[in-house]
This record gives sequence, structure tokens and C-alpha cells, in this order.
Amino acid sequence: MIALVVSGCGSSDDGASGGGDPYTVKHAMGETTLEGVPQRIVVLDSPHLDALIALGITPVGAPEIGAGRGFPGYLADKLTDVAAVGYIAEPNVDAIANLAPDLIIGSKVRHEALYKELSAIAPTVFSADTGTNWHEQAELTAAAVNQSAKMTELLAGVDERAAEVGTKVGAKGKSVSIVRFRTDNFRLYGPGTFSGSVLSTMGFTFGDRQWNEYSMAELSPELYEQINGDVVFYTSPGGDPAATTQASVTKLWSGLPAVKANKAFSVDDDTWMVGIGVIGAGLVTDQVEKLLA
Repeated sequence: MIALVVSGCGSSDDGASGGGDPYTVKHAMGETTLEGVPQRIVVLDSPHLDALIALGITPVGAPEIGAGRGFPGYLADKLTDVAAVGYIAEPNVDAIANLAPDLIIGSKVRHEALYKELSAIAPTVFSADTGTNWHEQAELTAAAVNQSAKMTELLAGVDERAAEVGTKVGAKGKSVSIVRFRTDNFRLYGPGTFSGSVLSTMGFTFGDRQWNEYSMAELSPELYEQINGDVVFYTSPGGDPAATTQASVTKLWSGLPAVKANKAFSVDDDTWMVGIGVIGAGLVTDQVEKLLA
């Protein structure tokens, strides 16, 4: 996990009230000094967006998930006055500049090529990852707005509630498969992914397999038998099963353990896959409790 440093005379959490003493944030691209708590913040990825909203801060700009998909559905009612600045995978630099931000928050894994250009617009801090190691993105965002202590409390609360729900639903000793159907294949999400980490904290296991660097496995539809958890949670991006392999796989998977036991559940993609953060984790936990308790 990347080290986060808030230093200077104003090292105590000042909230988002503006002003205050300068402080320095250490992040994936180096160190950035802010002259006071920023007021006009643009975020480039969903983990940072969730973190800001969880801290009670509304950015002036944020990316849409993709073409025609808007902001993450579970946050949309809190973003009615927020300007779109392109898409998560393709930020619009001109739209960002037009908002005259005093802070830009993004991720190295997605936006490294834009760092120099963005830094010429406003102080810019990048997390190392996105989704994987999601606590890192939450902590980086909090450090950038001088609210690290509050985020520490929020993250502890998320983990505590997940553990409580895990006990309630009997997660210990049960395996889980988290599936995201895609256009030509499907992904299994491992314990290092966002939703995987929440379910891991509950006590679920993920079976004995090799995960890639993002804690995922990409599989072709004919390998559907590898969806072999005692419980299955599955999504399709945009909520449109017809645009993914969902229909072809679910037509074949009636013999899988979770399906036979009526333990295969469709869940919201915006929350489980895009809604990365404190608020999203709470919603994932709530849904697991509702479906399994």
C-alpha cells in the first residue's frame, strides 16, 4: 500500500472548509504540496469519487462510467450539479481545465500518460491502483483533502460491519464466485478485487486458483463450470444481459452447485464492480445480508 503523508503545521484534519496551512501528499507519482484544503476538486475514477462523497465533499467534476452510462447509479442523486469530464477510461482534459479545479485526483494505472498535462492545470495526485487495493485509493483521496482520520474511521466501520454480516450469513467455510459477464467472456473476481475484498472480510473463500495481477481470471463461456462457489453473485455491465455472455452461460449452468441450491444471485454492476469505496462496500454488504440472511 502506498504511503500517504500529510505534513506541515496544518497536519490535523481540517475538513473541507478551505484555507488552513500548506500540507504535502505523497502519492504514486511523487509528492504534491497543497496550499490549503482544496475547494474545486475533479476526480477521474470511481474509487476517488466514492471516497469524496463518503467524506461529505462533492467534486465539481467527475467521469461517467462509459458512453451513455452516466455516473455510478448509487451515487447519481448526489451528483446532480457535478459536471461530466469524459469517461473513466478517457478523461476529457479540456473539460477538466474549464472547471478551473484546485485539485485533480486520479490513478496511475489508468491515467499515468496524462499526469504532466493535468499537473499543468492544477495540483494532481494519483493513487497507484484502482479497485485492487481499494483502501489505498480511499486513503489517498482523504489525505488529499486533509481528512485522513475520518477515512480511517470509515474504513474500520466498513470492515466491522462486513465481519458482522459474514457471521450472520454463515460465510465462514463457504466458497464464493463473483462473476462479471462480458461481451465475449466472463471474469471471476478474486479476494484482491473490490467486491472480493468485502466478501473476503465477511469470511468467504475463493477456491484454489491462480489470479492475475488484478486478482481476476478471464474465462471463455465454455469454462462456465469454474463458477463453482457455494454461492454465486453475478453481474452484466450496464445491466444488459443481452449484450454479454450471461444468457449463453446461464443456459448451461443448471448443474452448478450454487445454482442447484438456489444460491446464484444477480447483483447490481454499478455497485459491485464500479462502486468502489466506502459507500459501495456498505451497499454490497447490505445486499449480501438481504440475499443470504
